[in-house]
Amino acid sequence: MRIGLFAGTTPDTTFDLDGLVTFAKDVEQREFDTLWLPNVFGLDAVGACAIIGWETDHIELGTAVTPTYPRHPAALAQQVMTTQAACGGRFTLGIGLSHKLVIEDMYGLSYAHPAAHMDEYLQIIAPLLRGEAADFEGKQLTAKLSLSMKGTPTVPLLVAALGPAMLKLAGTCAHGTTTWMTGPKTIEQHIIPTIAEAATAAGHPDPRIVCGLPVCLTSDAGAAREHIAKSLQIYGMLPSYRAMLDREGVEGPADLAIVGDEQAVRAGIARVRDAGATDLNAAIITAGDEGVGPTLDLLQSELA
Repeated sequence: MRIGLFAGTTPDTTFDLDGLVTFAKDVEQREFDTLWLPNVFGLDAVGACAIIGWETDHIELGTAVTPTYPRHPAALAQQVMTTQAACGGRFTLGIGLSHKLVIEDMYGLSYAHPAAHMDEYLQIIAPLLRGEAADFEGKQLTAKLSLSMKGTPTVPLLVAALGPAMLKLAGTCAHGTTTWMTGPKTIEQHIIPTIAEAATAAGHPDPRIVCGLPVCLTSDAGAAREHIAKSLQIYGMLPSYRAMLDREGVEGPADLAIVGDEQAVRAGIARVRDAGATDLNAAIITAGDEGVGPTLDLLQSELA
């Protein structure tokens, strides 16, 4: 299982652009496999990955995830292929629907029929990222064009998928899925069987399963979980994540996080590995004055 870091999801790994580049160089030097960036209300993740890719040599970079609704798939494909050129082939695009709270209440766009929206989106962006023309006219989206990016490698595509319909789309039209707030039992019993069945039916290789979870090495697990419950409480309220927490049988993000002393954190990582995830996307969160260093060191020691 590859181990990567999720920068920008927790306060402890949220930086300005200079700080993010410095952090990326550090984790590359530590030989972490991947660095993932969210796209919420801070830095544009695809653009930031282009800059990081220009400043690094071998670490894989990716988005977890870029929301689809505000960006036409052809426009996103053009930006992504430019980023892939800057990264020298080390960039992976993760896309997702975001949430009704964001798309309708903040952007003022319709969030009706989200699975149908993603289906149409993939009909356009997937061929473009493969260097093929898009020729599609749907109810929500249309594209009849091709992009010319000389020498740019194909961009791997992941879809944030939790429900059956989205997992089927991810297995059929993409290279895998990237999850957040989804525990090892749910990964093993729901995510992997559903997406793998779709991938097999489409004649695709085994899909990539990137599992994003908060991780905290601490001597006071109780205090850490209390801190996580407060700082990440929104993820227990959004319907898609709430469904995964319920499926896992936990009350909230604090119960799902990999938290505790060295033995407990290693055991948590092992559970994700044994569940069948191909990648752990670790969002480091700290409690008290311990800082990110100890957790970062432990995660580094788990690298294959």
